[in-house]
Amino acid sequence: MNLIVSSSDKSFKWMILGTATFVTMLYAMAVTIASIALPDMRGAMSATQDQITWTITGNIVATAVFTPFAGWLTTRYQIRHILIFSVVGFIIASLLCGFSRSLEEIVIARVAQGAFGAPLPPLCQALVLAAFPIKQRSMAMAIWGMGTILGPVIAPTIGGYLSEALNWRWIFFTLVPFGVCALLAVIAVVPKKPISKGFSLDWIGFIALACCIAALQIMFDRGERNSWFDSTETIIEFGVIILGFYIFIIHSLTTNKPFIKLIIFKDRNYTIGLLLIFFFGMLNFVPMVLFPTLLQELRGYPQGVIGMLMGTRGLGTFIGFAIIALTGKVDPRILIFLGFSIQGISGLYMSTFDINMTFSNVAWASTIQGLGVGLTWPPISVICFATLSEKYFGEATAMFHLVRNIASSFFISVSVAVVLHMGQVNFADISSLVTSWSEGINLQNLNNLELIDIAKLTKETHRQSLMIGYINSFKLFFWVSFVAIPLLFFVKLKSTESN
Repeated sequence: MNLIVSSSDKSFKWMILGTATFVTMLYAMAVTIASIALPDMRGAMSATQDQITWTITGNIVATAVFTPFAGWLTTRYQIRHILIFSVVGFIIASLLCGFSRSLEEIVIARVAQGAFGAPLPPLCQALVLAAFPIKQRSMAMAIWGMGTILGPVIAPTIGGYLSEALNWRWIFFTLVPFGVCALLAVIAVVPKKPISKGFSLDWIGFIALACCIAALQIMFDRGERNSWFDSTETIIEFGVIILGFYIFIIHSLTTNKPFIKLIIFKDRNYTIGLLLIFFFGMLNFVPMVLFPTLLQELRGYPQGVIGMLMGTRGLGTFIGFAIIALTGKVDPRILIFLGFSIQGISGLYMSTFDINMTFSNVAWASTIQGLGVGLTWPPISVICFATLSEKYFGEATAMFHLVRNIASSFFISVSVAVVLHMGQVNFADISSLVTSWSEGINLQNLNNLELIDIAKLTKETHRQSLMIGYINSFKLFFWVSFVAIPLLFFVKLKSTESN
């Protein structure tokens, strides 16, 4: 499928790259900007910690469900028109997020934001891949990847300041001017091009896949509260997952025009690349979801400071992308190995935190983790599409981002569940040790012990218990980082000198 442009026009392809980078930055801002104000939103919406994370996971799930549409849409409509429609819908959804008055309203608005934003990354990536020859893709992917780091840098910094100075609603209003700029860039740069002959949407395949993804996310988000498989709800959700996946696979193998052509998985590097991006997706957003609640609720940091700390991650990612751009001929497998290893080191470092962690501790951890992200993302993109035919780029990029988003929402849910579960377990364990015979605790005269002192003791026990839960989630982050590395032995790259 001839997606967009010819690489013969050297100046035009750089304009395409700049536009694609800015539009991708808009999407990245939306994913991360809500995390900075989760504690304030939680209070305003009277929500629990696991409920308010639906503003993050709901957005990611909607993106995951609607991302596969990108490949199908390119066979029916102009990519220029798809991008314009998506950006306009994204702007409207961002406004609705800011005007939301309840948890249900903001979750629905965030879902709409994710649905409209879903086509942006795969279509922008397809634009860049089609515009640049193979030998320049590593450099182009590194520059395009700047959009994924500028978003996480700009969003927490500006959003944190505005949220503290005004209120949390302004973090969503901030997206509007960026959305308008992205819209103008698309209108000015992205051309009209002939489209391939459209084909009808495989509704059976799409609905089966959508049900599978939605049930998977709901199961992980509600599993801890429902005591997992002790709950009938969890069992039903698990059944929907198995049934939906089974129908999707069987239908895709037997129909002539499946929702996703399974032939793309015959490409070895593409399949390995999807596995690598799955692990990358698991690691990518988890610290940005956990840190704001950790820093504000356990350490009392203001949102402006939290925004600065989240921005340091972007600094590390920028350094990683700069290294990629300057070392374009380095084997991408080496860079991926370094990237996952560095993220593992950051997870190990975060697991050494205690309740008295300092600003510099968190800043260093975020910067190191960001460096790992910067070294990992572009080479995975290069490996994934190195040997795949260009006619599959539309649906292949959609599946690429689908897998990444599923992995992100999945691991966010798992990490939050680990924090909450281990927090409860450790609260029970620590509380059992707080007795009148405990060394360092004077509870001998229980009759004169004021209620306010008991409340303070309970609060501190809760803080310490939750901190242990966060430490356990960081340890899990560490182990996941290194699990992906053996996959690199299965990657087989071809020479690009002739391209």
